[in-house]
Amino acid sequence: MRGSPLVRSKKSRLSNLDILYDGMTIMCGGFGGVGSPPTTIDWIIDSGVTNLTLICNDAGFPWIGPGKLVTEKRISKLIASHIGSNPEAGKQMHNGELEVQFFPQGTLAEKIRAGGMGLGGILVDVGLGTSVEEGKEKVVVNGKEYMIEPALTADLSIIACKQADPYGNLIYDQSARNTNPLVAAAGDITIAETVELVEAGALNPEEIITQGVFVDYVIESKGVDWKWVWELKREG
Repeated sequence: MRGSPLVRSKKSRLSNLDILYDGMTIMCGGFGGVGSPPTTIDWIIDSGVTNLTLICNDAGFPWIGPGKLVTEKRISKLIASHIGSNPEAGKQMHNGELEVQFFPQGTLAEKIRAGGMGLGGILVDVGLGTSVEEGKEKVVVNGKEYMIEPALTADLSIIACKQADPYGNLIYDQSARNTNPLVAAAGDITIAETVELVEAGALNPEEIITQGVFVDYVIESKGVDWKWVWELKREG
């Protein structure tokens, strides 16, 4: 149960978790693959689950980050801010194999934040007067019109961090922090994949970004199992 130290008294093994099922909604942290949890993503692929709804900042690259799930055709619906770095996502979208729902990056981040904080949604004016407003509920606040964007939550949130303690308190590695704190709070179940698992009390409380109350399981990462675009360019 969330908030119970017994869940995190020892590092969890993904192989022991029976929480995946076809048709579930998964939210993934990261930006272009940076800050995405490689070991957890591979676990989802190896499980064989399909028909997933994926919520993330972007579609990554074909074999980097959440892009691997798209390439393996495990995703039926993608909610993201862009897919331009993953040609496979664009191909599946145009072939009718993948439903893609786009949001401006700031709007997407705020919808996730609202979900994690228990809010029903946010008010936005971006897109008013365009096709974006079709079917959207509207309100007027202080004489200004806004669209209501419902909050986003997920059955499972998967994130990556630099350090974690057994209670699920997390520290991120610089820009790899990106969307991870927001995603961590918005999942019914949250798995944090950490580079280093430290003893309870080892983390500086002033440096903790995500508190353990938002995290259900902590697993140690096997490390990034892909090559970044700049590495491939150097080799090519």
